[in-house]
Amino acid sequence: MKKEPVIENSISRRAFIAKASVASAFMIVPRFVLGGKGFTAPSDLINLGYIGTGKQAMDLQKSFLDTGEVKIVAAADVYDGKVQRFAAKVNGCATHADFRDLLARKDIDAVVIATPDHWHSVIAILAARAGKDIYCEKPMALTIKEGRAMVTETRKHRRVFQTGCMQRSWKEFRQAVELVRNGYIGDIKTIKVNVGPPPVPYNLPAEELPAGLNWDLWLGPNSPQNYNHILAPMLNDDSWANWRKFKEFGGGGMTDWGAHMYDIAQWGVDMDGSGPVMITPPDTDHPFLTYQYANGITMTHEPTPGDNFVNFIGTKGNIWVARGKLITAPDASLADKVIGPNEKHVYNSQNHYKDFLQAIRKRTKPVADVEIGHRTASVCNLGNIAYELKRPLHWNPKTEEFSNDEEANKLRGREMRKEWVV
Repeated sequence: MKKEPVIENSISRRAFIAKASVASAFMIVPRFVLGGKGFTAPSDLINLGYIGTGKQAMDLQKSFLDTGEVKIVAAADVYDGKVQRFAAKVNGCATHADFRDLLARKDIDAVVIATPDHWHSVIAILAARAGKDIYCEKPMALTIKEGRAMVTETRKHRRVFQTGCMQRSWKEFRQAVELVRNGYIGDIKTIKVNVGPPPVPYNLPAEELPAGLNWDLWLGPNSPQNYNHILAPMLNDDSWANWRKFKEFGGGGMTDWGAHMYDIAQWGVDMDGSGPVMITPPDTDHPFLTYQYANGITMTHEPTPGDNFVNFIGTKGNIWVARGKLITAPDASLADKVIGPNEKHVYNSQNHYKDFLQAIRKRTKPVADVEIGHRTASVCNLGNIAYELKRPLHWNPKTEEFSNDEEANKLRGREMRKEWVV
């Protein structure tokens, strides 16, 4: 079988190569499912390593510790002050300045990736090769090609991969999806999605680097760019990093919240393994960016102030769902409708983090498996490509290529520094 040319020189460290090769050979099945002598009960703690220790990682730290099923044994970050702050919250776990040193550890069962989006694919691929199960923040990948590479490596190394699309573990979204799938509002004709705009090119002025930040490693796969605190807030700044706004590092509101809301839209119309076949940017006939599926369903990106939401519109009614809110019309009682045992049901996860840990123990796919995460991120990225090129695009969700459009196909990936090539 031809080897996928995913990573070249980024595993050059001797220690990482040696330890990762051992891990790939002997850590395919973790200790939780090994029988016979030395068997560890399923109630044993799962050892986690965190890669990226900023604001989102601090929230994920609490989420996983609250399960009572994990031990955080190590953390890695390019910003020394942040990784030390993270470690102090868990009574001093080990810290690393380079994530490859964390991946080389034999005492780590799974990693939580909470870095900026431009790093997701490289870290996840190396984690899979090192025999680690993976929880990766959304959007799963910065580009479509990187997402497919993440799926390939996850399957090749038989890893469990949970994408941070936690709305799949929230009851209002599961209820909305099951109502749609069971035909309570008839045949779905269109879906309206409210999330933010596409990204813009990076254009911030240079600022002095804070002490303890390895800016070159923060950039990683990206071409050199000047530092600005908006990208990586200093320790005394509790605001969210806004690298998401810039196309070099993220996908704007289209991928940031889109990875949540388009995810629910895809789930509702049973497209977790597929996607749209045509994407049309706003023009004289389309007031909004419009996706079209092969079955005739259309989905529009309609940014408006207020809650980010998904609105399913069918022949008999509509369902509007946002975080903590579910509205059905004309029959308002559908919001509380009990879906019967003989009706269609989707994966029922009550807790996104426990679901990941359960999948590790059982060696099963979690509620937001890597293929799902990839397909959702692809929908977001397809929209951004259409916005950028300003013309309709024909997409083949099976081959994951645009039809007769070389320029669009180039935008499925990106140039990366050679030591981190994906």
